[in-house]
Amino acid sequence: MQLISQSFQDGQAIPGEFAFAVPDAASHVALSSNRNPHLAWSGVPAGTQSFVIVCHDPDVPSRGDDVNQEGREVPSSLPRVDFFHWLLLDIPADVTHIAAGSHSDGVTPRGKAGPAAPAGGRHGLNDYTGWFAADEQMKGDYHGYDGPCPPWNDTLLHHYVFTIYALATPTLAVAGPLTGANVRAALASAQVLGQASLTGVYSLNPSVSLQTSAQ
Repeated sequence: MQLISQSFQDGQAIPGEFAFAVPDAASHVALSSNRNPHLAWSGVPAGTQSFVIVCHDPDVPSRGDDVNQEGREVPSSLPRVDFFHWLLLDIPADVTHIAAGSHSDGVTPRGKAGPAAPAGGRHGLNDYTGWFAADEQMKGDYHGYDGPCPPWNDTLLHHYVFTIYALATPTLAVAGPLTGANVRAALASAQVLGQASLTGVYSLNPSVSLQTSAQ
């Protein structure tokens, strides 16, 4: 299989319109248009009955002590963990692309409604659900796509890995809530016929170069 995007090239920077936030000289960050990027796939294996799309950032700090703190930096040496930005399940087998902005167009405080997704399928819960859990203005269930918003003081360039999976079943059976961990566990035991990935990079730290860097 092959996965491409008209929104960014593999290994290149993701434009700010597809991010949750963009750099701001006065306040470090400002909310962005938060549109989902265009995705298209080809080389679909015979027998495919549905697709799953997962977008995750493997570069999220494992501790939050220094995150977004004035006068401090998140060191690149800090151990990192996964943060899931998009979980889209049960995409019909006759769908071969997703238009930019069709699943997300703007930041929605307390999260977009779900799990129903445009053109069929189910949206899982991305990890902003946990990130905003203690924020009275923003807490809620964040379904679907919400784009990059790495710490503005992180010295590490973040990678955003979009992966499509072709399944031999019309639906992915997931135990429990549709979280990244549960979806990943379901994929590990599902009949996956093929997969492909595409990686973009992003940073809110002006001192970090958005260099070409493929995952």
